[in-house]
Amino acid sequence: MAFEQPDHQNTFTELLTLFQGEVHLGALVIGLLSVGLLVGWDRIKFLKKSIIPSPLIVVLFGVALQWTFRQLGGQWVIGATHLVQVPVAESMEQFVRFFESPDWSQWSNPLVYRAGFLIAIVASLETLINLEAVDRLDPHQRQSPPNRELWAQGIGNIISGLIGGIPITSVVVRSSVNVNAGAKSRISTVFHGVLLFVFVLWLPAIINLIPISCLAAILIVTGYKLASPALFTQMWKEGRYQFIPFILTLIAIVFSDLIYGVLIGMAISVAFILNSSLRRPISTSIEKQIGGEVTHIVLANQVSFLNRAALESVLRGLKRGQHVLVNASHADYIDPDILSLIRDFKRETAPVLGINVSIKGFRDKYQLEDEVLYVDYSTKELQEVLSATQVLQLLKEGNERFQKGMRLHRDLARQINASGKGQNPLAVVLSCIDSRSPAEIIFDLGLGDIFSVRIAGNVVSPKILGSVEYGVAVAGAKLIVVLGHTKCGAVTASVDLACTKQSASDTTGCQNLDSIVADVQKSIDYAVCLSLTDASPEVRSNYVDSVARANVLHSVEEMTRNSETIRGLVTEGRIALVGAIYDVMSGKIEFFDS
Repeated sequence: MAFEQPDHQNTFTELLTLFQGEVHLGALVIGLLSVGLLVGWDRIKFLKKSIIPSPLIVVLFGVALQWTFRQLGGQWVIGATHLVQVPVAESMEQFVRFFESPDWSQWSNPLVYRAGFLIAIVASLETLINLEAVDRLDPHQRQSPPNRELWAQGIGNIISGLIGGIPITSVVVRSSVNVNAGAKSRISTVFHGVLLFVFVLWLPAIINLIPISCLAAILIVTGYKLASPALFTQMWKEGRYQFIPFILTLIAIVFSDLIYGVLIGMAISVAFILNSSLRRPISTSIEKQIGGEVTHIVLANQVSFLNRAALESVLRGLKRGQHVLVNASHADYIDPDILSLIRDFKRETAPVLGINVSIKGFRDKYQLEDEVLYVDYSTKELQEVLSATQVLQLLKEGNERFQKGMRLHRDLARQINASGKGQNPLAVVLSCIDSRSPAEIIFDLGLGDIFSVRIAGNVVSPKILGSVEYGVAVAGAKLIVVLGHTKCGAVTASVDLACTKQSASDTTGCQNLDSIVADVQKSIDYAVCLSLTDASPEVRSNYVDSVARANVLHSVEEMTRNSETIRGLVTEGRIALVGAIYDVMSGKIEFFDS
């Protein structure tokens, strides 16, 4: 139970006593043969797949062998000290007397409280670790409620202590047996308890025939499976932050006892975390991608096990059919416990719960390759199912994200590969060439999502109409947006030239600007223009913006008037045509009802 023993031996010197004759031949043979039987059973396919569990065979084998040794007599006989010892009651009255009430005189004994506290801590940790292990084994990937488990364990331990019982805790061996046997509810635990009660009450004599050495063999083989050399190799490969606390905890347990060893291990782990400043928050946001909503989890620069609860809470809070992206692009270090959680959720839990998990940005050593399962660019399928109204809503939502500085995280390399195979634009945007109003950015769109037609003053000409017609009639776009903007240079110049009655070619030296200016000036009220000669800069700016609005509406009218193709598609309801103004000061886009 501890490194230092009451007989003045310790964990290592006790092993030397085996060479001094402290070996029971019958118990030794049963123990070794039991280990061999367990190992061999698992290596023979038809035995491993049988419905009879190997530990049950080992127990029956041990009972039969100890009975045989008793017939042989001599040093082969296994005495009571090497057998399970359950009190045998001759009557129900005697059975009731087995229960022991607490010694209430020990209220003031500090050792009682020390033992109770340490047992509670270790038993609770063991239970929580076991819950996680069993949840991984569950084929339905359900999550056990840890709070309820601890409440039940606490109440059970109080009752057990009041009647003289030993502490209660969850154990991975019993739990894994239940899972492997096909248990699906808490009834399996209740049945297990009832079964034990029946055997202890009515069949204790049978239990007392079981050699302790065959039970020890079961624990040895189970322990080897849980802590095989492969586990040590894995911990070493996962780096010093995982291996050092692991090996120091192991050493602490060996040279002290289980309770102190676990507490020392916890202290070492916390020290490592605090020393490396690993406690950072995990950023979570809901992104409205073209293909639907995506829960975007951005891992911080340093991700410790302290972030596990928050990450698991987010993952477990996802609903069936949802998409989630775990982004590790900014992470320099990720705790192996977090990596294990992500791997298990993606491979085991998510498929069962109907959740689509995408991952991105993990380093090669973490063995998690980039995989994006949601659609973040326009595809042929999306283009066909989305209506003009839905496309317009996507543009509005994109502009809202742009205003708030919450643009979607896009994998441009992935979009390049996807769009290289073809284009399926959702909309055609006719906008100005102004450097402050790039359509893809202010609508928060990706590569291939729109046809962007740009010309000074967003005016309409036969060449512009040809481009727009191709976008909707051939490429399949569902929406046309004529997008003007405030403080437009082309509109400002057109107003100034109209007020001074000068031409663009004379003023700028650009011979081909006159046609654009002439188109913009169709939206100018010359009577108002003449009154602006002595107006303030603010009044002139407001008028320029009003002309920009009128110019957008004029361009919309020009499209429907001069393009039979566009007019027909709008009339048939196959596309929509809208005008909008972008405010270069606020980043907001205002769509016109018309």
